[in-house]
Amino acid sequence: MAAVIVAGFLSLTAQSASAQSTTSRFDVYSPSMDRWISNDVISPAGGGPAPTFYLLTGVGGGEDGISWFNNTGVRDFFDDKHVNVVMPIGGKFSMYTDWNADDPVLGRNKWQTYLTKELPAAVNSRYNTTGVNAIGGVSMAGGPVLDLAAQAPGLYRAVGSYSGCARTADLMGQTAVRSMVEVLGRGNVSNMWGPPGGPEWAAHDPMVNAEKLRGTALFIATGNGIPGPVDGINSLVGVLGVIPGSALESITQMCTAGLQQRFNQLGIPATFSYLPQGSHTWGLFEADMRASWPMIAGAIGA
Repeated sequence: MAAVIVAGFLSLTAQSASAQSTTSRFDVYSPSMDRWISNDVISPAGGGPAPTFYLLTGVGGGEDGISWFNNTGVRDFFDDKHVNVVMPIGGKFSMYTDWNADDPVLGRNKWQTYLTKELPAAVNSRYNTTGVNAIGGVSMAGGPVLDLAAQAPGLYRAVGSYSGCARTADLMGQTAVRSMVEVLGRGNVSNMWGPPGGPEWAAHDPMVNAEKLRGTALFIATGNGIPGPVDGINSLVGVLGVIPGSALESITQMCTAGLQQRFNQLGIPATFSYLPQGSHTWGLFEADMRASWPMIAGAIGA
């Protein structure tokens, strides 16, 4: 394993078992949060510049050891694919957004700035990229990846949203956000976007801002809450083991159906996937990510 420091970036690199892709731990300094953020990166072997697929994890931000990198077969799946896959570690209970104020419990969160400005600049500097991007996110990140695409027009050509709730302005959306930020994270949502129901809650709602997603390739997936073979052995495990996965996935199915109705009303093209089974588990998340890949790969030239 080799350590490389370039312009403030720290990268630890190791060759994969099949010698096709390379895995790296890439630490990037975030000026907006005044700290270093670790990122797991899978980069292809040779073949010239490649596009980049950013993958965000759930409510624990990967800081709890639960992530795409640790809980799925992403390294094997992307081993022979011509794409850089970047998986940030951090952002627990943050909704991957810029908070208005530092929180006594959750600290300083400027994740929109980091993900849309600081991290892409660092990745493009360190890795052999084309500058073309896509983003995917699961559970807590399922809504925010759509919001990030709306907030940074043109940055992502494709978005994969897996088992998320893409609404924040109405009562259902506010309840979902507060359950993650306040109930699980013990943070104060008023430090994020101000009091619930305020204008910033609507400004970050993909349902409200659906028009801003027109022209982006979109894949939005959910199970139905009924455990099945796709879940593997974790069919009843929910967020941090607190809420049953069947209940969580039932909620994401309702959110997804509402988003599809909104897109249909506006005539915005998007692919919606509803598996006839699936609890809120990494087995389901990985299956949906793999199903979304052909569309995402086509959009970014991977």
